[in-house]
Amino acid sequence: MSIRKAVLPVAGLGTRFLPATKAQPKEMLPIVDKPLVQYAAEEVAASGVPLVIFVTGRGKDAIEDHFDVSVELEQQLAGRGKDDLRRQIHSISGLLQMTYVRQKHALGLGHAILVARDLVGNEPFAVLLSDDIIDSEVPCLKQMMDVFERYGRSVVAIQRVERKAVSNYGIIHGVAVHDQNWHGRLFRIDDMVEKPQPRKAPSDLAIIGRYILTPAIFEELAGTKRGAGGEIQLTDALHRLLEREPIYGYLFEGKRYDAGDKLGFLQATVEMALKRADLGRTFRAYLKGLKL
Repeated sequence: MSIRKAVLPVAGLGTRFLPATKAQPKEMLPIVDKPLVQYAAEEVAASGVPLVIFVTGRGKDAIEDHFDVSVELEQQLAGRGKDDLRRQIHSISGLLQMTYVRQKHALGLGHAILVARDLVGNEPFAVLLSDDIIDSEVPCLKQMMDVFERYGRSVVAIQRVERKAVSNYGIIHGVAVHDQNWHGRLFRIDDMVEKPQPRKAPSDLAIIGRYILTPAIFEELAGTKRGAGGEIQLTDALHRLLEREPIYGYLFEGKRYDAGDKLGFLQATVEMALKRADLGRTFRAYLKGLKL
């Protein structure tokens, strides 16, 4: 089956970015001039997935407004002769089909995905975390969809991290799949651990915020007890799913920025700005002129 739906959990409180997120969603914080959530939505669209399911919460109305048509703004831009900007703003509302469901209790990523169960239905689907900005020639999700089309099982995006950082991630152990299409980038997972201590980590391969999941994950999530922080952990449900069917880990091609971390957010802002045709040259000159 093809992937027709993507779930974007956006109900988090964004406490790491307070006070900036006191009155606005963390997902609306901009990398240069584009909010985090739009990068994720554009990746979905570029991968050929037609529908996004936003799992929202209280105070997240700005996300829905961002992807809606703004007739007044477009009229004002047209009246000022800013047609290029008007077309850019209008294109956001036509990016994808979108629907919204509310996560009424902050019980973690696993619970957020479970909330979307009725909208997803009995079919495979993608999950993208907007904290993770991935700059790649081929969208990360599209790379994973190619793996799914070949093997028909859940696929999680992974990257190598420093040993001292493994306690910030779900870590997998897997066996490399000898498939010439992915040149050592694909692993069949046989174990995974949520945020292990460095000396107990099964590898340095960390799960990051891109998933393709079979509908069997819903049953596992429904039977998963609350774990760390009183939340339903997706990693725990994936570990249970391993007993029923294979799961693959894919070392994606591209650069990932952890925009949910302040330093990662700044790094993404600087590097994305340097790539911009309208900003790159002057911004690079500015950076070179800093006396650091």
